[in-house]
Amino acid sequence: MKAVTERELLDRLEWLERLAGRKMEGEPVVVFFHTPLCGTCAAARKMIQIVEHIMPEVEILEADVNFLPTVVNRYRIRSVPALMTAGSTPGKEPEVLYRMGSVEDMLNFVRSVKS
Repeated sequence: MKAVTERELLDRLEWLERLAGRKMEGEPVVVFFHTPLCGTCAAARKMIQIVEHIMPEVEILEADVNFLPTVVNRYRIRSVPALMTAGSTPGKEPEVLYRMGSVEDMLNFVRSVKS
């Protein structure tokens, strides 16, 4: 996973929105939202690392919500851990997965953005 700042993440998401406005597709974005002291986030991180191993063609970004007030408000991130996909279809709102039940659930969620 690649750690990103709020500015880097907003730049990517805004670029996808501009492309969607032109009915064009960009490279989808998958973001893992977490906090450092969250135990469930640590367990979810391990599952996401397996997803990365199975799907190396997908770049998964990670971001600490403590440093993302604008992103959290704009995309209504309600809790952590959260996995957000954006940019799979022009004009489609980003989707957020909060229930990190299994690696299979996460794989299906990430695959939905790549199809």
